[in-house]
Amino acid sequence: MGGAQQAGALSPGIRFGYATGSVATGAFGTVPGLMLLPFLTDSLGVAAIWAGLIVFAPKAWDVVLNPIAGRISDRSTDPRGPRRPFLLRGGLALAVCFALLFVGPDLGSTLADALWVLLAFLACATAYAFFQVPYVSMPAEITSSYDERTRLMAWRVAVLAFTILLAGASAPAIRDAVGGRDGYRVMGVAMAVIIAIGVLGSYYGTRRAPFTALDAGAGSVRDQLRVVAGARDFRLLLTTFVLQALATGSMLAGVDYLAGDVLERDGASTILFVCFVGPALVLTPLWARFGTRFGKRTGYLVSSVILAGGAALSAVALLDSAAALVFVAVALVGVGYAGAQVFPMAMLPDAAAADAKRTGENRAGVFTGVWTAGETLGLAAGPALYALVLALGDYRSSTDGDAVQPDSALTAIVLGFSLLPALLTLISLFWLSRYRLTEADL
Repeated sequence: MGGAQQAGALSPGIRFGYATGSVATGAFGTVPGLMLLPFLTDSLGVAAIWAGLIVFAPKAWDVVLNPIAGRISDRSTDPRGPRRPFLLRGGLALAVCFALLFVGPDLGSTLADALWVLLAFLACATAYAFFQVPYVSMPAEITSSYDERTRLMAWRVAVLAFTILLAGASAPAIRDAVGGRDGYRVMGVAMAVIIAIGVLGSYYGTRRAPFTALDAGAGSVRDQLRVVAGARDFRLLLTTFVLQALATGSMLAGVDYLAGDVLERDGASTILFVCFVGPALVLTPLWARFGTRFGKRTGYLVSSVILAGGAALSAVALLDSAAALVFVAVALVGVGYAGAQVFPMAMLPDAAAADAKRTGENRAGVFTGVWTAGETLGLAAGPALYALVLALGDYRSSTDGDAVQPDSALTAIVLGFSLLPALLTLISLFWLSRYRLTEADL
């Protein structure tokens, strides 16, 4: 399709069709970060430090794989659209592997059970790379409009927020309703179905989307990575986003521990998720308007400060045992999180489009591969970092989740959920403040 067609707004059907892919990315990005560490420590009896390594290692593999997946999808010439076939193949494989992650049999030893989880999670990470990278690459190719990308990301983040709420609230509820290992098994299958729905929705929902036909960048993957590494604004944006993904991953990993060991309230995990994600369902369109009026970079800065402020406030509330204020603080985190998702996701295709304008070659997949590798690494390192904080606090693992925790472990649970994410988010603003790419550069 020609550039004139792409310059206009996309239809609501295409926007929603594209956004449904966030059902898959949201479920896979949320549930392992929320449930996998407690599954390992409190159901399989794996020590916290080793559980953190199991959660981290498979996604670290994506740091290598994602740029390769991006390069492969850049070279696709499928008449259905250069990225769409990958959505179907990678996405359905992800759904199957995700079910296997929690459906594993009782192998009779902690070591064998841990190895099953490690291998299944590695398979999930591999399949996810070939879904996520092509999916996130698409906005740079289906519209050339600077503001339309913000609107498209607003739709995507709204669906993402809804999915995080749905998956984050229902996964613990399903586990608790069934109980024990079987509870995790039923939950895993249910989440796999949700992932498959998102995959099919994005594949069929983008069948009428326009796309830019540019030649893939010449040279090897290493050559392409060298070009991407030379994009200054992309490097600054990526560093900011990875640090914030690390902060988000740490908070997600702490929800179950916070609800069970600190707040000790029935349904606290669900309430925390509603407080975290609920604001995003309402405020995402407002963040998009804010970005259109004041600029994406300004919007990202403001939303990040709000996110960090909410995380810091939650520390004060938790240390003062003010449960009601904890939920208010987490809602404030949710307000910031909505903007801190909309803006970087809208700025990424700008960076890829600026490179395409400058060189006449398509490297959207490689840019996205590096981006998603960084995001995946941050989200995986978050639970690993949280597990390290738990280990330093002498957290006691068990096979029934009933271990009595010392005060040092309770303090670690609080700090890993609150002050650590706040500090990481504030540090990330050093790089974001130096970002300079604007609409004039596109």
